[in-house]
Amino acid sequence: MLEVNAMGDACPMPVIKTMNALKTLEQGGTVETRVDNEIAVQNLLKMAREKGHAAQWEQVAQGEYRVVITTGPQESTPQQTEATCPTQQKSRKNTVVVIASDRMGEGSEELGKTLLKGFFYALTQQETLPDTILFYNKGAQMSCQGSPALEDLRGLQEQGVELLTCGTCLNYYGLSDRLAVGEVTNMYVICEKMTHADTVVKP
Repeated sequence: MLEVNAMGDACPMPVIKTMNALKTLEQGGTVETRVDNEIAVQNLLKMAREKGHAAQWEQVAQGEYRVVITTGPQESTPQQTEATCPTQQKSRKNTVVVIASDRMGEGSEELGKTLLKGFFYALTQQETLPDTILFYNKGAQMSCQGSPALEDLRGLQEQGVELLTCGTCLNYYGLSDRLAVGEVTNMYVICEKMTHADTVVKP
């Protein structure tokens, strides 16, 4: 078993350290990561679930949590048995919308909040929806209880749009227990989503 000490580490270091440890287990095994907050626990469990690993956690002391992730032997990528068309193109672009504030644009705060609410409604009316909407910094408030955009965001989620809110930001603004739509994420995933996108839209 490998042990990872991520106590005191800011997002996304607990996830990155744990992923790096898992990569060394070519024959499978267990990684135990210690973290100091529940947001880090959620991020680690989500990573494990997405990678197909078994995971469990427990609080071992005040401000200390233990996350245990177990993985099987790493399989090599199977050889391709069927020919694929080399000219095949993606049918649509991967579009990511980033919401970094609770308002749209500069100037009047009241107008900016009205514009952002209108943006979300307009987004629901588009023929082609984005793949993912990322919420971070003060934009995290938009996916929480009390947000004027919740109805539109729930509609987008029902149509398959992925909604991800920065866990560190929720914790900073005291909103960790108020997320109302989508899932908590971390800076590693936010970076991954933005760098892999064909188009990034920031209203």
